[in-house]
Amino acid sequence: MKKKSNTALGDLRVLDLSRVLAGPSCTQILGDMGAQIIKVEKPGTGDDTRKWGPPYARDKDGNETTESAYYLSANRNKQSIAIDITQKKGQELVKELATHCDILIENFKTGSLARYGLDYASLKQSHPHLIYCSITGFGQTGPLASEPGYDFLAQAMGGLMAITGAPNGEPMKAGVALSDILTGLYAATGILGALHARKSTGTGKGTGQHIDLSLVDCTMAAMTNIAQYYLTSGALAPRLGNAHSTIVPYQVFDSTDGHVIIAVGNDTQFARFAAFLGHEDWADNPDYATNPARVKNRAALVPQIAAIIATQTTSYWIEALEDINIPVAPVQDMAAALNHPQSVARNMKITMDHAPSGQAVDLVGSPLKLSDTPVSYRRAPPSCGQDTHDVLREILNLDEETIARLKAQRIAL
Repeated sequence: MKKKSNTALGDLRVLDLSRVLAGPSCTQILGDMGAQIIKVEKPGTGDDTRKWGPPYARDKDGNETTESAYYLSANRNKQSIAIDITQKKGQELVKELATHCDILIENFKTGSLARYGLDYASLKQSHPHLIYCSITGFGQTGPLASEPGYDFLAQAMGGLMAITGAPNGEPMKAGVALSDILTGLYAATGILGALHARKSTGTGKGTGQHIDLSLVDCTMAAMTNIAQYYLTSGALAPRLGNAHSTIVPYQVFDSTDGHVIIAVGNDTQFARFAAFLGHEDWADNPDYATNPARVKNRAALVPQIAAIIATQTTSYWIEALEDINIPVAPVQDMAAALNHPQSVARNMKITMDHAPSGQAVDLVGSPLKLSDTPVSYRRAPPSCGQDTHDVLREILNLDEETIARLKAQRIAL
């Protein structure tokens, strides 16, 4: 167990055998809250996303490094240790590290780690305290458990793509690997729940458990009202592009110079909105007065609203509708989003010194704002194996001769 700090999870140590996005996004969340994250990577190549570019971070001379933007997005506050787990000695090192860790997270294909003795069943007896989190495409059980899983596949099979896109167009994935990110969030939640449960079980460090997460399951759970729409009615919610299946008006509209989001959430808001547009009569019209009526008659109402919105600029509608407390927003690209005064005030863009590039890099900040134990940014995303020596020396107490021998044998680099 680590020494406690003034962070929320400063007394925890995590052994991270995951790569790509779902697992790394989870461990970055835990790391931001203070946990020590030891990222185990394949010697020589490391996390797959290191090569998922361009773009890559550039050094002080403007040359590309080997650190991709994709990798940088999910790997701060971690130490990288390069260990070859296909070799017996490498497996022993990982097992020894697990003895000193509270949590192990991995996203290997179901059953793959059993051949190395690093699966939950193999570690449970010797490491009863360990909270072991597995992330796969389909989970540890079921007819598809042995199949590989990817975010794109999960968005397709979990129902997300079927509801996303233009009404008469093809199904559309989200513009970011949303199934991975959702699974990372569920993983962090499950780990925190298991930590709480461990406090009251067993002796010493307490008894851990296995957390089994599926990309498809997490995507399906995130469908919330869309899934319940089907379960309640027996019918499928329609694909409506930027409109909402059960709220009207709640969508994007064209302005004279771009797009604006208008989200009218209740009938009182609609009455104010209608009056501002010069149509007080809509609030008394039985076809439009209530949300169920507006949903039923959206084909008649929405074109009338769209024609009015199209006569003014986005900034006009933002200012005007904010004044009457109607939810409204511009459609921003990432440059506008990250540089908006609200984002700046919330510290959603941070800068860290990045050893591999020899200069500072900008990163997206954590959305977690804890009043007493705030998140901290201690380590920029590491190069592959950057911390192998320090981890072996400080945690496993290996001497310099042993560490040098492991390096020469290409077991730990």
